[in-house]
Amino acid sequence: MSVEERLADIQARIKKAAVEANRKPDSVQLVAVSKTFDADDVRPVIATGQRVFGENRVQEAQGKWPALKAETDGLELHLIGPLQSNKAADAVALFDVIETVDREKIARALAEEGKRQGRAPRFYVQVNTGLEPQKAGIAPDDVDAFVRLCRDEIGLPVEGLMCIPPADENPGPHFALLARIAARNGLEKLSMGMSGDFETAIAFGATSVRVGSAIFGSR
Repeated sequence: MSVEERLADIQARIKKAAVEANRKPDSVQLVAVSKTFDADDVRPVIATGQRVFGENRVQEAQGKWPALKAETDGLELHLIGPLQSNKAADAVALFDVIETVDREKIARALAEEGKRQGRAPRFYVQVNTGLEPQKAGIAPDDVDAFVRLCRDEIGLPVEGLMCIPPADENPGPHFALLARIAARNGLEKLSMGMSGDFETAIAFGATSVRVGSAIFGSR
């Protein structure tokens, strides 16, 4: 299948999953994950009309996205990988949505950079729903207090949550947990679901799904 055909297939599956969950298809945003692919791989996807993309690393994104954004209006870039505080300035300058806020130090750095640069990216808190030591993210029991800290003390306007369930577990309970935490904190955005489980994520309320290999092919 061509990139165009793969993208159309994913969009059709998103629509079907949304309808089956009694949701509007346009309530789910597709984030095309372009990490490890260069600008020439991304351009055909942009040409289909896709405008929302995700990257894992700030440095890699800096190598291709300034030029791509200059070529096409309306592109939206999400940071979906861990962020170090010394990269906060670069992240605020380049990304429109930062999905991986997971500790006080990075929250403060992002808030300060937003004020300094006069930019206002949107922010999600990453939740480590499986309490996996090798993964970034806040423990589920700590999310409520962290969201309050970001909102009330730091001045970081958190609008959603993001998670990556353990690869060897049923993702449904993890998506359900994230949705419950979001609901009690008044957060409307849920970034959950990837190439192998995005339909399940939509059933549990995902507002954006992160799909890479199913669109771009194997890395």
